[in-house]
Amino acid sequence: MDDTIRRIAALKKDKNAIILAHTYTRPEVQDIADVVGDSFELAVRAADSAAEIIVLAGVRFMGETAAILTPGRTVLLPVADAGCPLADMITPEQVRQLKAQYPGAAVACYVNSSVEVKALSDVCVTSSSAVRIVRNLPAKQVIFVPDRNLGSWVAEQVPEKDIILHSGFCPVHHKVSPEDVRKVKARHPGAVVLMHPECMKETRAEADHILSTGGMVALVKEKKHERYIVVTESGITHTLRRHDPAAEFIDLSNPTMYCQNMKKITIETILRSLDEGGTAVTVASDIAEKARYALSRMLELNR
Repeated sequence: MDDTIRRIAALKKDKNAIILAHTYTRPEVQDIADVVGDSFELAVRAADSAAEIIVLAGVRFMGETAAILTPGRTVLLPVADAGCPLADMITPEQVRQLKAQYPGAAVACYVNSSVEVKALSDVCVTSSSAVRIVRNLPAKQVIFVPDRNLGSWVAEQVPEKDIILHSGFCPVHHKVSPEDVRKVKARHPGAVVLMHPECMKETRAEADHILSTGGMVALVKEKKHERYIVVTESGITHTLRRHDPAAEFIDLSNPTMYCQNMKKITIETILRSLDEGGTAVTVASDIAEKARYALSRMLELNR
């Protein structure tokens, strides 16, 4: 492994490359990354980076987002078939049908979606920015796609808006039941429950804090608590321990809290991407231009 890490470092320097890794990736992938963050932070850091090559250690929609925000540069996806089941739950045709059914409504598209869906949307959102962006939209009626759980949470926080939900969901978060959380709480009384808003509404009722992965990191950095029950994909516990090594982080020990697509990415696949060129993410120019508008509005409205 040490030789692989040295080779990655040398190739990064030679090729003016940067590695951006999501918090759900394997610990060893996070450890070699230049930036570890949620999808919003990775989008911002990709846009701000001066690197000629961006290795996006994440799933396909993240690579597409980086490619749209960094025209003229190369975005490499270490694993070509690392997809997102949630993103696959909404099609462009379904978006068109919703827009026809609710004329005048704004379309807020979760970043966990294909570039074609983004191109039909008025604005993109991430779990960390969704509430603020929907609140700042001038439209009173908002079509929220594709995650119904995140959308329902946004609707709770922004009651002045009429939120129309699609039926999609993240399989990792959707399968967590209230009883799953209650069992862990009973074994660890006093632990603070951090939960991702992609969980179901009834499950979210068991949380102390509903937060994006980036929000969880920010809270842990404050070092106000000694024990946390973390209800999101298991990879984030490594990220959190780095920010507060003295705290205890408890996951659900639940096999559903494991994203198989994120875990496909290894340091070996990252090395291969840098060494051989990997899978370069390309987006058709007409689609990219329309999707870039929705992503740019995401950055603009998240204020």
